[in-house]
Amino acid sequence: MDNNYKRVNITLTSEEKNQLLHEIVYYFETERDEKLGIIGSEKILDFFMDSLGIFIYNRALDDAKRWHDKRMEDVEADFYSLYK
Repeated sequence: MDNNYKRVNITLTSEEKNQLLHEIVYYFETERDEKLGIIGSEKILDFFMDSLGIFIYNRALDDAKRWHDKRMEDVEADFYSLYK
């Protein structure tokens, strides 16, 4: 399979990775009634990190920019409210 996905360099701690792997295994067992081992869950995590990581990362940046812009508007309003 040709991997055309651009990987975002997101580093997970071992605790974060273990939590995500546990959630993947849990999802497959409860929602799909399928047993999934460690290798399978790691492959699924890698697939989603590769295929969705860049979109989620960019969306988070967009959200942070909107939040920052709103805070700067508030700062500017507060600044001009100090004028006598």
